[in-house]
Amino acid sequence: MQLKINGKDLASGVFLVAVAVVGLYLNQDHSLGSARRMGPGYMPMMVFWLQVGLGALVIFFSLLSGPDPLEKWTGMDVGTLVGGLVAGYIAWRVSPSLWGFFGQTYNAVGFGLMVGFFVMAISAGWKLLAIICASICLFGLVLEQGGFFAALTGLIVVSCWAEHTHTKKGVLGCLVFLLIMCWWVFIYELDIRVNLWPQSY
Repeated sequence: MQLKINGKDLASGVFLVAVAVVGLYLNQDHSLGSARRMGPGYMPMMVFWLQVGLGALVIFFSLLSGPDPLEKWTGMDVGTLVGGLVAGYIAWRVSPSLWGFFGQTYNAVGFGLMVGFFVMAISAGWKLLAIICASICLFGLVLEQGGFFAALTGLIVVSCWAEHTHTKKGVLGCLVFLLIMCWWVFIYELDIRVNLWPQSY
């Protein structure tokens, strides 16, 4: 069997596995519980293991579906990557002194990642990946105090910035559908205990 490496798929698979491994490491602080009585870390753990499996499949098929090499990085791609790393690090270190919220759990890390991804999104080469990752960070930051509906709305609206082809009606329809579906699956059926609306402290 001859290897015909698809560089883009290979990089995507490695990225999926790497993010999942980091997620599994960070999730160790949460109790897992059992399938019958899920703890706060059970569902993330399942999702991360599923992501490892999917990433492994992408890596396997990338060795057979090429050749399709990665595009060369431009100066803007390198500059925004470095700028994102620097801006994200500064945001991570400074944010706890600006607002006590960032001193709790991993909120400062999430904020730093979000800032870094938004800086990376300045480059067209990073835009799709960076904005989607930033929207996931925003979801995690908003969920606890802003509630499930606000967090999911932020996730969907910000991720839509990755592509300019979306219509307002399409985004609104997707938003309403996902809000209803996610409420039904996660809140009603699985009885996951999260705040639905903003909390006052």
